[in-house]
Amino acid sequence: MTTEQPIAAPAGPPARQPEGPPAGQAASPVAQPPAAGSAPLVRSARADDEAALAALDAATWSTLHAVTPRPVPPLPPFFRAGRGPEAHLVAEVPESPGRPVGYLRLLPSTPLASNAHVRAVQGLAVDPAVRGRGVARALLRAAVARCRAEGARRLTLRVLGHNTPARRLYESEGFAVEGVLPGEMYLDGDYVDDVLMGLRVHPEE
Repeated sequence: MTTEQPIAAPAGPPARQPEGPPAGQAASPVAQPPAAGSAPLVRSARADDEAALAALDAATWSTLHAVTPRPVPPLPPFFRAGRGPEAHLVAEVPESPGRPVGYLRLLPSTPLASNAHVRAVQGLAVDPAVRGRGVARALLRAAVARCRAEGARRLTLRVLGHNTPARRLYESEGFAVEGVLPGEMYLDGDYVDDVLMGLRVHPEE
C-alpha cells in the first residue's frame, strides 16, 4: 500500500503512563507526549526519501538498539529488495515538511502462508532533534492502523533488554513481553537480552 496521504493513528485505548525511571536514570524523552500544536505527520515512504532515511539511520545508530556494526560511508542503499518504500512509514514535523525525521519498517514476520496474519516492526528510528514530540508513538500507532487495514492480527517486535526507554514506550502502547533470549547479543563488552514483544491489533476479538 503506497499513499502520500497522512496515515491517521487509531484512537485506541488511552496510553498507559509509564512509571518513573529508576533512581539515577533520566526519563526517556521518546516516551513523552507530543507538544501542543506540533504533532508529527506520518505517511508512507517515497522513493525520494532514500537518501534522507539512510542518513537518519546512520545518525541514530547506537548499541542501545542496534545489533549490526556502525554504518560508515559510503552508506549502503536504504531501500532493498523486499524492504522498499512500501515497507516503511515516515514521520515529518510541521516546521520541516517533506523531510523525514523518523521511520518505521513494517514487514511480514515470515514468508510463510501460515504466518501471513503477523507483521513485525523491523526498524524504528527518530532524529534526536525531535525526540520528546511523540514521533515514535505516532509511527507505532500508524503501524497498528496499517496492520488493521491489511487484515493482520498480530504485530511483533524485538528490543534489546537494556533499551529501557523503548521498552517503556512499547508497553505504554499495549505491547507485552512474550519471550526473552538471555544474553543473546554481545554489545560493548556485555551480553544483552533480546526481548520479544507482541500486540494483538484487534483487541476486541
